Amino acid sequence: MDIVLRASAVFVILYLLLRLLGKRELGQLTPFELLVMIVMGDLIQQGVTHNDFSLTGAMLAVATFGFLALLLSWITYLFPAMERLLDGKPRVVVRDGAIITDNLRRDRMTRAELESEMRLAGIASLKDVAWAIIEPQGKISFIKTKGDAAEQRDRSDPI
Repeated sequence: MDIVLRASAVFVILYLLLRLLGKRELGQLTPFELLVMIVMGDLIQQGVTHNDFSLTGAMLAVATFGFLALLLSWITYLFPAMERLLDGKPRVVVRDGAIITDNLRRDRMTRAELESEMRLAGIASLKDVAWAIIEPQGKISFIKTKGDAAEQRDRSDPI
């Protein structure tokens, strides 16, 4: 029972810590941040199992983490109001080609990171962005301006 209580406590702490760290995808982590996450996994294992190296202890800890993750998933599914609290909500960072600096700052994202994501989405300039939204999963959705869509349509029409 001790392992279940320890795993539950660590799960809650990890969940809160990851919410505080902000919205980032695994691919956006710096090498140092990735290394910290890996080391944190080993430290968590030692804290959860209290140096219990038995297969039973390890399986109990993993099962507790899995159960709590499933429980959170069901809570967000059954109670939509809890979804925003537990998963977060989308945040608009660009509106009509203008960066909303306060929202960018809330997610600790720099202008350079935003521009890099724009380039990866095939957008060359901020003036081509009607909306940019950081989704709860950390991805950025870009909606191009209507003028840009019309230009693309004109280019694809045969003459």
